[in-house]
Amino acid sequence: MMFRATDLAHLLIRRVLEPGDWALDATAGNGHDTLLLAERVGPSGRVFSFDIQEAALAQAAQRAGHLPQVSFIQAGHERLADFLPDTRPDGRPVELAAAMFNLGYLPGGAKDMTTDAGTTIAALDQVLDRLKPHGLVTLVLYPGHAGGAEEAAAVRAHAKRLGGDFSVSCHARLNAARPAPELVTIERTGPAPAPMAG
Repeated sequence: MMFRATDLAHLLIRRVLEPGDWALDATAGNGHDTLLLAERVGPSGRVFSFDIQEAALAQAAQRAGHLPQVSFIQAGHERLADFLPDTRPDGRPVELAAAMFNLGYLPGGAKDMTTDAGTTIAALDQVLDRLKPHGLVTLVLYPGHAGGAEEAAAVRAHAKRLGGDFSVSCHARLNAARPAPELVTIERTGPAPAPMAG
């Protein structure tokens, strides 16, 4: 059986998320990742779902908007630190158990409106600052579309440079006739991040 990169991302996320966790969908798109995160964290958890496109958030809300643990935010994912609170209602610092990036363009939307390396890497760094021990980030890369190869190469290179507090892996089909989607995973294996100043 051949798993798509998105299928594998979902399998791995299911293994790490527990009820009450906080998680982030950095690219709401059509809402499949948001729904998975929300179902896993349950009503005692929180999910923040970002997208710059109103049409994407409308689709995501149609799929997962009935779940009160989801907050939809129309903003670029590079601005996530402006919207995530520093502390939970019980006073504990916010730590993310998982974050999902599904890069490229909105399926069915304008193909010239895509994610790019600069904003993606900025968002990734902000996520890693809040990722709890054994927390997981998944990034589905699409090197086959215009600009996608450059973004994928930049994300891979950035992830490869991460220090020993992180374990980085890449799952890619090696014998595809044309560039196929890839999955990069980043797990925090070192100590918890220091509390955010606030």
